[in-house]
Amino acid sequence: MQNVDRYYPASGRVILHVDMNAFYCSVHEAEDPDQYKGKATAVAGSVEQRRGIIVTCSYAARRLGISTGMQVQKALRICPSLTLIQPNFHLYRKYSNAFMQIAYSYTPLLEAVSIDECYLDITGSKQFGTPLEIAGEIQRRIMDELGLPCSIGVAPNKLLAKMASDLKKPNGISVLRLRDVPEVLWDKPCGEMFGIGGKTAEKLRKLGIYNIGQLAAADEGMLTDHFGVMGSWLKRAGNGVDYGVVNPEREQSKSIGHTTTLPKDVVGLADARPILLNLSDQVARRLRKQGLVAAGVQLTIRTPDMKTITRSRQLEAPTETAEDI
Repeated sequence: MQNVDRYYPASGRVILHVDMNAFYCSVHEAEDPDQYKGKATAVAGSVEQRRGIIVTCSYAARRLGISTGMQVQKALRICPSLTLIQPNFHLYRKYSNAFMQIAYSYTPLLEAVSIDECYLDITGSKQFGTPLEIAGEIQRRIMDELGLPCSIGVAPNKLLAKMASDLKKPNGISVLRLRDVPEVLWDKPCGEMFGIGGKTAEKLRKLGIYNIGQLAAADEGMLTDHFGVMGSWLKRAGNGVDYGVVNPEREQSKSIGHTTTLPKDVVGLADARPILLNLSDQVARRLRKQGLVAAGVQLTIRTPDMKTITRSRQLEAPTETAEDI
């Protein structure tokens, strides 16, 4: 038996980020390999009408230039043989619970961040082997037991674990230590850092900060002048430092929503009313299931050219009924 202790820090943590690859498409492939395995597939709303957008697509489809968020019509122009699949969220939740159960058997410190990814703190999991052995075993079991590929990042904190899981897809395992940050991350553009969105990256560019290395070297005072408290976080992130802990307690939902992609344009309240009633009913049911009430309602409409219109209103009294919503 090798000495496992030396693979764990004397002080500090070992964090895994488990990221399922092309999760929705992979689930359909696992359920029906004859129909979907190795093929260019995409999960999209409103499949029959060829409208709406691609929710996710298989790696075979990605190799052809199809991407998440692309309009279905455009994707079909690129690949006329693309197989479109209707979303099945009940099925995705079943597989999500199953892969998290596998991960959970190595540590109770599991934080689910979405249906297809979670963080694990395995600092106290030495009995299962080295961090790489644990990551390998989790990845193998998820493939053997569920038929799903995943990428796993191994790092001393959540930020680097998340960045590491993105390095090798699909089906990779990557280690990212603090000392690796200059070599692995510093030449990447700021927008590739987890937590930095398009607007922030654009603002950084205007300040002459183009890559993560320049961000790491930037003056913290200057960053806080421009970004407030986020400035300090940006400086830390550039250097691979993150103090966030893996929190197994699921936070109560701050909002509950439901969306639909319409097969054709809807004009007038008579056509819109049944759609709104259906959405309101779905949201109300979720509220009741979680024992929550809503204090306000927001309606968002997105046009085919991705223009977004939002209206919201606070309610006179909190509610859980579809009628009120």
